[in-house]
Amino acid sequence: MEERLSKRVRTIRPSATMSVDSKTKQLIAKGQPVINMSVGEPDFHTPVPAAFAGIRAITNGQTRYTEASGMLSLRKAIANKLQAENGLHYAPEQIVVSNGAKHTLYNIFITILDEGDEVILPAPYWTSYPEQIRVAGGKPVVIECGPETGFKLTPDKLAAAITPRTKAVLLNSPCNPTGSVYHEEELKAIGDVLRQHDIYVVLDEIYERLVYGVPHVSLVAVCPDLYDRALVVNGFSKAFAMTGWRLGYVAAPLDLAKAMSSFQSHSTGSPATMSQIAGETALAHFDPGVIDVFRRRRDALVAGLNSLDGVRCLMPEGAFYAFPDIRGVLGQRYEGQTIESSADYCELLLEHALVASVPGEAFGAPGYVRFSYAVADEDVVEAVNRMREFHAKLTR
Repeated sequence: MEERLSKRVRTIRPSATMSVDSKTKQLIAKGQPVINMSVGEPDFHTPVPAAFAGIRAITNGQTRYTEASGMLSLRKAIANKLQAENGLHYAPEQIVVSNGAKHTLYNIFITILDEGDEVILPAPYWTSYPEQIRVAGGKPVVIECGPETGFKLTPDKLAAAITPRTKAVLLNSPCNPTGSVYHEEELKAIGDVLRQHDIYVVLDEIYERLVYGVPHVSLVAVCPDLYDRALVVNGFSKAFAMTGWRLGYVAAPLDLAKAMSSFQSHSTGSPATMSQIAGETALAHFDPGVIDVFRRRRDALVAGLNSLDGVRCLMPEGAFYAFPDIRGVLGQRYEGQTIESSADYCELLLEHALVASVPGEAFGAPGYVRFSYAVADEDVVEAVNRMREFHAKLTR
């Protein structure tokens, strides 16, 4: 009955991270002690003041619609945050609050893309980017960025990828899945290329607070002349452990912000009122202690991965993912089954070691695997031990 579906929907592939997470939770429900390192979800609680603000909103009857682009008080708070923390000046009218940063990104692509427009997409990339671009009528132009550049787009590769159909380039820093962070000099070099072309730059900065020993810098802050074509995306899910509250936002040129607000008014309407109220409180209650916790887990996981034969892993500078190269394992066998891809590796690791991860194919990087270290310290240690036992049984 596939012909009953629109062509647009028939081209969409399910989210690999959500699929693995679903299978993992089914195993856990059956009593299997799976360590779930597949999903990008902090294991901390929402800040208590923010949680209580949301509860009070409900009990006080603050449950009605807000403006489609979000409450003015929240947009003012976001504008203040961007000015104080990022050196970016945006008026509240230039900010659109949506139902999560994923929703924000979809609004952007719907707003800026016409059929056949190209979006330059560095790989490895977050799994939803190419699907959203295609649904909006665009064409993702994937540029492979390997470990030799720290998985980051270089000015030369960017310049070579730009065509008359290029409408935008997307930069994710810190990056999901690699944890790479663009440094100031790298952003300046990319800016030198961008200012030679009339294209948008979408900046996904959802992990901006989760950096380890390096500062997060926004391209707009180091290249202010690109302000009129930049769209800065952020949200509350990662830094504030508010994944289920569904709250994200974009800061953009006024005409684009108005267009996205108009589109949102006809699609979802405003985000949940109680989530917005909780989010406004959360902005003042980020716990920097989580950075030390994530750094400790990162160090333990990366060291463990690099101790495995056939595995090599760069040290991520941000987010909470490790992205090891497991190509040295391909071709080996586990109990008679040949590992021909990272998908095979992840499937066997889940089945026999009860460690859930996501294959690199989902991120445009075959031969790699993403592990989230947003799990308890003891789970990181146990996962490494299980992987050692798994690798000890591999044969050629």
